[in-house]
Amino acid sequence: MNSSTSPGVPGDRGAADRQGEPRAPSAVSPDGSPGHARLARSFDAVAGRYAAARPGYPAALFDALAELTGRPLRGAAVLDVGAGTGIATRLLRDRGARVTAAEPGAGMAAELRASAPAVPLVRADGNALPFADASFDLVTYAQSWHWTDPAHSVPEALRVLRPGGALALWWNLPDPDVPWAAEQEARLARALPGYHTGSLSGEAPEVLRRLGHAPLTRTLHWERPLTLEEHLAHLGSRSYFAAIGPDRALPVLEAERAELLALFPDGRLAEPYAVELVVAVSGKPREEPGDTARGEP
Repeated sequence: MNSSTSPGVPGDRGAADRQGEPRAPSAVSPDGSPGHARLARSFDAVAGRYAAARPGYPAALFDALAELTGRPLRGAAVLDVGAGTGIATRLLRDRGARVTAAEPGAGMAAELRASAPAVPLVRADGNALPFADASFDLVTYAQSWHWTDPAHSVPEALRVLRPGGALALWWNLPDPDVPWAAEQEARLARALPGYHTGSLSGEAPEVLRRLGHAPLTRTLHWERPLTLEEHLAHLGSRSYFAAIGPDRALPVLEAERAELLALFPDGRLAEPYAVELVVAVSGKPREEPGDTARGEP
């Protein structure tokens, strides 16, 4: 663990298996699908695949982040929680932010450390952040807030934020406005009991409102070109596929290969994404309506 240069670190409270376990400790759901805790722990087993296959985020996301938080990223002290393999961590760093990464999983943290060795990294869980009060200007959760218990992770984020700081949550989601992507998600939901169980991406604004905060929202659309095999590798890196294991995952992925080859016979496609960004600024007295912008990858 590299925490010697992290702001306000009094000491490591110990690594957690993965964020979210206090909310759902069971490994299996009533319908036999992987439970929240099992899904949360699944990433370490596919950390290398995750690092290689997962998409980044469009530049427009970081422009929107600066707009909604009311401050530039350059020079900001940022805590990236549930940092995983460091996809967002590196992009925030490249925007000039002074980033500290918090990641509970050993496998994911190892990938992050290899790709960004100069970034301070602490093995920590978003429900119990081992940082002093008022240490950061921005706390971010890229593709990871749904693994936490908001009743704990939101107060923890606000505790470590400086006055006027912001909590920012975002998710890359398959764009529901693109027919083939929406149809694929529907097929996966039919084939996999409990698929997407426990996701908070669409519920985050309301969760924050119930906790007394006024979220700002933004949706951006982008796409990344890739091969069919790369797309299937991305699907295989999702927590659900990692948790059910290759024997159950392979038939579903093979069925997707057949479906997509009929649509994209040359084996190339563009993955469409809707990035959902939710921002809560500490002390902000009003809520602004969400809007939609088109961003480039």
